[in-house]
Amino acid sequence: MSDSEENEGKSDQSDGLPTKPSTLLYTPTSKSAATATDTDSGSQGEEDGTVDMIRRFFSQTFSLTSDNECAVVDKVIPELTFEGLSMHWRENGFKNIVTMVGAGISTSAGIPDFRSPGYGLYSNQKQHKLPHPTAIFDVDNFQKNPAPFFELAKELYPGSFMPTPAHYFVRLLHEKGVLQRHYTQNIDMLERLAGLPEDKLIEAIGSFNTNHCLNCKQFYDMAWMKKKIFSDALPICEQCKGLVKPDIVFIGENLPDKFYSCPEEDFKECDLLIIMGTSLEMQPFASLIHRAGPRCIRLLINRDAVGRASFAPWMDANGEALLYGETKNTRDVAFLGDCDAGVWALAEALGWEDELQQLISKGQRELDEEKDNIVVYYGDEIQTAVIDSAKK
Repeated sequence: MSDSEENEGKSDQSDGLPTKPSTLLYTPTSKSAATATDTDSGSQGEEDGTVDMIRRFFSQTFSLTSDNECAVVDKVIPELTFEGLSMHWRENGFKNIVTMVGAGISTSAGIPDFRSPGYGLYSNQKQHKLPHPTAIFDVDNFQKNPAPFFELAKELYPGSFMPTPAHYFVRLLHEKGVLQRHYTQNIDMLERLAGLPEDKLIEAIGSFNTNHCLNCKQFYDMAWMKKKIFSDALPICEQCKGLVKPDIVFIGENLPDKFYSCPEEDFKECDLLIIMGTSLEMQPFASLIHRAGPRCIRLLINRDAVGRASFAPWMDANGEALLYGETKNTRDVAFLGDCDAGVWALAEALGWEDELQQLISKGQRELDEEKDNIVVYYGDEIQTAVIDSAKK
């Protein structure tokens, strides 16, 4: 997948809520400094900008910062901690929230991420007889040897897993009218199962919801593809006999148009970006954090500290990385731990616990009712199976 972090999540398998949520710090340039840099022009401006970056690098590296450089930072909120963010949210609220998530929000549902050693899906490459872990999502390899992908698809196919509290928290944001958009790298469709409407959803690397023939582009719906996958039959196009593939973005394919067209509008007035369960390693998905304006708070809920500048702070001249521990932090906060623990902590702090629990209970009842009389396909035969609704 060209953005195959898809399910990369560095997932959240911690034992629960940390005793004291961590505070992650960030240091963009001040608004006035950014404006001055933006208005510079010509070679002199570029030269001055380079000199300034080098100066800041040596100042930070060798502790040469002057007293004037230790001025009070213009913070978006008074206290850049999880508690401080929660207090600000209670007292002032947010109106335009964007969420971006990776595989970490789905691991508590039983779906493994892709990169965890011994646990992630990539670690199981040998059983699929693949030349390298990502070959299962390489479009050329898929056309030569599609069986491994469809074996994996059978394991991950939507309907086998239930949405997590993190998915329902995003749904709760929508119910409260504050969710601008939800960007996901996951193909499990758990956002849809949690009840998030399609117009609020950007599936950055696609999903099993639609399918097309690689040859003639004939469309096939999810029911058609499910019948093929669960009967262990390769999905062959009825029009041209070509291979039919779910509309999941493979390596060498483009991301959906919506991923490129929506961010400009979505981040225009975004006042809170929530980042959950992702390593922020794969582009272009990770670049969404750069879309947030300088006064937009960015909240990270993740097991690992991610999003740092790749080499040195001075190389992040535009202040786009999540620079934890920097003294000039203006807007970044983080909860390091399990995604579900993070959203429950938010719900508790905001007084939303009962609403979140009610939404989860209602969603589970609705999914149970749908599964009470589910249709299971075996080749050309259709059998009706009664599914025990009791959860493990």
